[in-house]
Amino acid sequence: MKIPFSPPFINESVVYEVIDSLHSGWITSGPKVKALEEEIKKFSSTQEVLCVNSWTSGAIMMLRWLGVKPDDEVIVPAYTYSATALAVLHAGARPVMVDSSDDFNVSLAAIRKAITPKTKAIIPVDIAGWPCNYEQLMKLVQEDEIKQRYQPNSPVQEKLGRIVVISDAAHSLGARYRNHQHTGSETDIVIFSLHAVKNITTAEGGAICLNLPLPFDNAALYHELHQMSLNCQTKDAFSKSKAGGWKYDIVGLGMKINMADVNAAIGLAQIREYPKLLKERKRVFETYNAAFSRCEWAILPPSSDGERESSYHIYALRIRNFTEAQRDRMIDEIARHEVAVNVHFIPMPMLSFFKSLGYDIHDFPQAYANYKAEISLPVYPQLDEEALRYIISTVQEAYQTVASGV
Repeated sequence: MKIPFSPPFINESVVYEVIDSLHSGWITSGPKVKALEEEIKKFSSTQEVLCVNSWTSGAIMMLRWLGVKPDDEVIVPAYTYSATALAVLHAGARPVMVDSSDDFNVSLAAIRKAITPKTKAIIPVDIAGWPCNYEQLMKLVQEDEIKQRYQPNSPVQEKLGRIVVISDAAHSLGARYRNHQHTGSETDIVIFSLHAVKNITTAEGGAICLNLPLPFDNAALYHELHQMSLNCQTKDAFSKSKAGGWKYDIVGLGMKINMADVNAAIGLAQIREYPKLLKERKRVFETYNAAFSRCEWAILPPSSDGERESSYHIYALRIRNFTEAQRDRMIDEIARHEVAVNVHFIPMPMLSFFKSLGYDIHDFPQAYANYKAEISLPVYPQLDEEALRYIISTVQEAYQTVASGV
């Protein structure tokens, strides 16, 4: 049996929405993008949503809007995909990496130690769809001592008066937090990814959720950022296409990162069915839990603790007391049986580019401990019970092969 890792969920409703976009004669940013923004806004209880062409470009734009400069610092976890730190570098600031906790997510104690007067933003990451402890993080940035050390150097930073929290929620659309509403409104800015392997996809894409406190006007900010995502052009292409609507102006240095309608159509169909799709992802997750909870060598990923619930994006299984080499061999054994698995993530300080900037994995022991033992198993609605039994038995047999030294 051949098991792919993360195929997109494409059914007839998705095909219909895409064809409808193609037949409309309008395939770039237009009514379907706006409809998707409204669906995510409603689903995530956020104040405003702007869809863009990727998580990365959305993060770069928000950091540029914040007004970061080369001497500014942005705190990020060492254990995440490289885009989290690359966005900081592209925006012109310096990523300050900190260690993780044993639940994969960033350590709040490590964040506290890393804050300096140069800190302008913190970007926590919901690894595998498991929400960070946002209540404590938002309390941290609003502590009097932390706010007194804050040194703003742009009008936006001055207006906020504290470190901004931008949640890297690339994995966690559909997760729940505290009052059991879906995540998207816990921090100042939340950015979801809608990449091809995510729970909801637009092939490529991202969604910026705006929840900034007063005196910010999130509705007005949406329009400012929408314009910024289109090179700061005063009219979008849809408006310009109207008879007599050709005249426009460029009012600033923007970016060209808008989402197209033909892409939004995929996500629009999927998010309308998302409660059903989430239920199926949870079914897969719980099937794994039931099987691997009986294995003393298996460390199960967090999924629910009464206050938080995962989006069930990735099943991040860890192998107790395995070295990195043993984990790699176990993946090879699984692959021999045509089950595609993955690793989330190679910590950034282990990657050549970040090594060249002076980051060292020895400074992040928990990040390495999480990484060296982790194997991501497939999670998607199309996995039936036969496929799940095959995946589970393959993983168990691979462990026995490696553990026995055969």
